[in-house]
Amino acid sequence: MAEKPHLNLVFIGHVDHGKSTTVGRILLDAGIIRQEEVDKFRAEAEAKGKATFEFAWVMDDLKEERERGVTIDVAHRRFDTQKYYFTIIDAPGHRDFVKNMITGASQADAAVLVCSAAEGVQEQTREHVFLSRTLGIRQLIAAVNKMDRQEVQYSEKKFNETKEELSKLLKGVGFRIPEDVTFIPISAFKDDNINKASPNMTWYKGPTLMQALDALKVPEKPVDKPLRLPIQDVYTITGIGTVPVGRVETGRLKIGDKVVFMPSGKTGEVKSIEMHHEQLQQAEPGDNVGFNVRGIDKNDIKRGDVVGPSSSPPTVVESFTAQVQILNHPSIVTEGYTPVFHCHTAHVACEFTEIQKKLNPKTGQPMEERSPDKVITLQTGDAAIVKITPTRPLVVEKYKELPQLGRFAIRDMGQTVAAGVVIDVKKREG
Repeated sequence: MAEKPHLNLVFIGHVDHGKSTTVGRILLDAGIIRQEEVDKFRAEAEAKGKATFEFAWVMDDLKEERERGVTIDVAHRRFDTQKYYFTIIDAPGHRDFVKNMITGASQADAAVLVCSAAEGVQEQTREHVFLSRTLGIRQLIAAVNKMDRQEVQYSEKKFNETKEELSKLLKGVGFRIPEDVTFIPISAFKDDNINKASPNMTWYKGPTLMQALDALKVPEKPVDKPLRLPIQDVYTITGIGTVPVGRVETGRLKIGDKVVFMPSGKTGEVKSIEMHHEQLQQAEPGDNVGFNVRGIDKNDIKRGDVVGPSSSPPTVVESFTAQVQILNHPSIVTEGYTPVFHCHTAHVACEFTEIQKKLNPKTGQPMEERSPDKVITLQTGDAAIVKITPTRPLVVEKYKELPQLGRFAIRDMGQTVAAGVVIDVKKREG
């Protein structure tokens, strides 16, 4: 039987708006988990005074997360619909964990934004929407959750208010409505509009969440470009050895390929590839895989390295020119500023070496240029062309050539302060 098309799906939204519960409900409805498991979790949750958390715990099987009641790392689960098979990347909503959310969003083909009808748009709803757009997500399902709550009572008016608020936010970052976004009123906890139409919201005539997932489009796979696979984690597995894990962004990874890990320059031959516990002969863009490379040791590689063919290695940069948008910065940004850049799976401090031009954020046209007697500074809302110098070796590519490795988010002081794309690169010699 031919494999169904594969999509990576990230769940985003503010902490406690019900992302993990929505994921748990989908997995139960898709038959991936059994009611007995949920019942067992329910008993545990009630015993810990965390009633209604049972679905969330399906994804959060790290003990620490149960004690704290928040999602920490990016968890992966597979489930099938009529049309597709999905890998769910459950991204954390808690603000300490945004860097994992960035990794999750940068690997996704589509997002489900979960927003509570009881609380409406919150700080992280905004941050996640902005980041998902910057990181390349072009199709989104907005699940307006908690419609069953006492203060909502399945009200169409309450749904429309939340939808209006979300529409403004989504349009503001460049999503087209309705082309790119589907709005659905749900209660993940009570199973309303997840797999079947809810009798509590007969006023709603649109698709259920499962139907909306089947209406998503598979993005074109850039198989004709050279292989680029950013490393997310490195494991040591008994009997196999070192197993790097990551998602193929472009090109193909095949058994027998000679590959190089950059920036370290370590090379080896691909011995095995595995996805969802199945052996593969090759992996394509969008596949999240673990693989073993002959001659590579755990100490040779780390998260943020990028795998490519020995014949066309990933670009390690001395510096790069980027178009940067300042989203939310409490003070003035000047040359010499060195925040952390999150690009694919790498987190590296990089310096704003030269702010070359300030741009009109709406049109992209230059507004002022740097000169010997004029130094440009930036603040919230500004866009600019900036020369950036990483403090340690970093792989990035031009956005026009390999967009998956050419976008980044900038974080500082526990928040996302800016985002941007790589326009040009200066390769590092040697």
